[in-house]
Amino acid sequence: MNFNNISRLRGEVKLLGDKSISHRAIMLSSISNGNSYIENFLMGKDCLSTVDCFRRMGVDISIEKNNNVKVKGVGLRGLKSPYEYLDVGNSGTTIRLLMGILAGQNFKSTLVGDKSISKRPMNRVTNPLRDMGAIIQGRDDGNFTPITIEGGSLRGIEYNMPVASAQVKSAIILASLYADSKTKITEASKSRNHTEIMLKAFGGDIKADKNEILINKVENLYSQDIYVPGDISSAAFFMCATSMIKGSELLIKDVGLNPTRTGILDVLEKMNGNFEILNKRIICGEEIGDILVRYSKLKAVEIGGELIPRLIDEIPIIAVLATQCEGTTIIKDANELKVKESNRIKSVVSNLKAMGAKIEELEDGMIIKGPTKLKGAYIESFDDHRIAMAFSVASLIADGSTHIDNLSCVNISFPQFFDILKSIIR
Repeated sequence: MNFNNISRLRGEVKLLGDKSISHRAIMLSSISNGNSYIENFLMGKDCLSTVDCFRRMGVDISIEKNNNVKVKGVGLRGLKSPYEYLDVGNSGTTIRLLMGILAGQNFKSTLVGDKSISKRPMNRVTNPLRDMGAIIQGRDDGNFTPITIEGGSLRGIEYNMPVASAQVKSAIILASLYADSKTKITEASKSRNHTEIMLKAFGGDIKADKNEILINKVENLYSQDIYVPGDISSAAFFMCATSMIKGSELLIKDVGLNPTRTGILDVLEKMNGNFEILNKRIICGEEIGDILVRYSKLKAVEIGGELIPRLIDEIPIIAVLATQCEGTTIIKDANELKVKESNRIKSVVSNLKAMGAKIEELEDGMIIKGPTKLKGAYIESFDDHRIAMAFSVASLIADGSTHIDNLSCVNISFPQFFDILKSIIR
């Protein structure tokens, strides 16, 4: 895929649904009573892995026209023991959240995934679930797949989150639906809260106050109709591309603006980015709006602390953007990047160096000096969808041709990425 020698980006785009919300919509619909209708579902491979896992446990899920999905819920205790392994593919969200639900079932199940999943640590989830009473076995004492969970009687716990992770938090919340006493979770830094918002809509007894979350057992959840807003993590690629290509202007419609996810907007504002939020409203408990972005001359910033959980998935494209900022950008406190689909610190640094960027690797981030004219290079995606997309954007501003291996990994989260990109190139 070669996009060099473009002049600008212009147009209007509407993105498919948020990946995080799409996962949770399938999960909560499956364990609720009644039929749920999910509109603007993300048909990426990760979310389809979640669909497949629940189908294997007896849930009737039908994919309809225009990216809509109908789920016939079986109730909190209606899942059936799968006849074969539950294969989560590449999806960290699927495996970690599903472990929370499986911990409360009356059957044994085994979770597997692809080679990337087999390297990603799971003890951050298995440890608190064991504290709740789940019996879990797996490679390296349950730290890596395959992981077998024997559900049973769970008890509530008080858990202080050692790292800001919405996946870990959500796994504990979902297990708490089956516990015999109250669970309290305390976060050091606020992570994305889609599970809390959606669970409350489905009838869950959950209260969130600042960084504390209290969950009580319920007898039933009740089906809901859900509209999934556009994914701000996907929008970030186009926002950053528009911000650094002269003469560009882009309107991105119906984007989720949940405050726990809008760190990218904070960074763009600090960088002197030119954008505005239009048509802001709330749908299904989630903030949503249109983002109008224009090119601007950007300046370097420091990114760290409590901002990191709000933009962890956007750091690869922010690093590309930083190469075009005036000054030195520092990204720190981002150790979580090491346990994503690839070690994203090393993936970003090695590829940007290949393109001629002035970048230094840190233990928990990177230092980037700019502005620098990038040059075309051979880019290794590391089978990581966000690396592939970030460097597809980098190729737009690079001299010469850029070759990125295994671009098909983009289908994990954003199968329409290249079609949308082509449609706005002028």
